[in-house]
Amino acid sequence: MKETNLLTGQHVSLRAMEPEDLEALYTIENDSSLWDVSSTHIPYSRYTLKQFIAKGTHDIYTDKQLRLMIESTDDGTVVGIIDLVDFQPYHHKAEIGIVIARDYRHKGIGAEVLHLIEQYASRYLQLHQLYAYVSAGNEASIKLFQKADYKHTATLEQWIYQDKKHIDVLVYQKFL
Repeated sequence: MKETNLLTGQHVSLRAMEPEDLEALYTIENDSSLWDVSSTHIPYSRYTLKQFIAKGTHDIYTDKQLRLMIESTDDGTVVGIIDLVDFQPYHHKAEIGIVIARDYRHKGIGAEVLHLIEQYASRYLQLHQLYAYVSAGNEASIKLFQKADYKHTATLEQWIYQDKKHIDVLVYQKFL
């Protein structure tokens, strides 16, 4: 029986970054509307991103993080990025972050991507859990993680500064 690729779903596949991803990465990283839900608030130059792609080991065991491009299986278009960060192999856990390009949101891609990364994390990284930090006002991410059976396990009160006020961050966990 032939095994299917765990990183390929019906509509998207997950793959390592390539030099050709520079423009997609540049567009996503410099979308200031996403900065409120990330830990960065500065633009990145093409040079910096090119260096990141070229010089990073992209080995989760070395870097303690892994960035995969989300690609449409229809036409190969990059439609987003998924990250595993704060990888802790001893504790069998990692934080998950996902961004879907604006034109591809609300199409079920996020749910499919979560399913693919969960299979990969469980089978190949032997992770016991994935977790996400979601700002309390990020309704789309809250719905995505709830729909994917992540449990809201903690609220970090006034955790981040956004729109001239401190807001809560919700912690979602899923045991694999």
